[in-house]
Amino acid sequence: MTNATAISFGYPATLVAETRSWLVLARPKQPTLGALVLICKEPVQAFADLSAEAFADLRAAVAGIEAMLRKAVAYEKINYLMLMMVDRDVHFHVIPRYAGERVHNGQTFRDAGWPAQPDLGGAIDLGLEGAERLAAWLRQDWPTA
Repeated sequence: MTNATAISFGYPATLVAETRSWLVLARPKQPTLGALVLICKEPVQAFADLSAEAFADLRAAVAGIEAMLRKAVAYEKINYLMLMMVDRDVHFHVIPRYAGERVHNGQTFRDAGWPAQPDLGGAIDLGLEGAERLAAWLRQDWPTA
């Protein structure tokens, strides 16, 4: 199942991974390298309305995200931001945090907000095609059972 939030972040082209209840998408606008959107597949617009199954499955999604980003980006901290102002379906913006910079495909990604809050306004816009390429790269590091 998909929803308007997933579509607004480029689903299915930006799909990195999927669990029973969650979609993991590469964020087209990258405040840091490896920024994602974690979107619940259930048709809910309030965190408290998630099913018990979705809450339980959130653990699997987060474990996969952190293992993947640790390998791909070598983050130092990670932020999960629930910013449901425009896109109303339950979702988190996942921002890997690091001092310095990371380089991918010849492009430099700095964490402009480090060590304070992330600078979402200074994100690099990869566009849909760039986000699709990033998703394919990240997908290689998604842990398998």
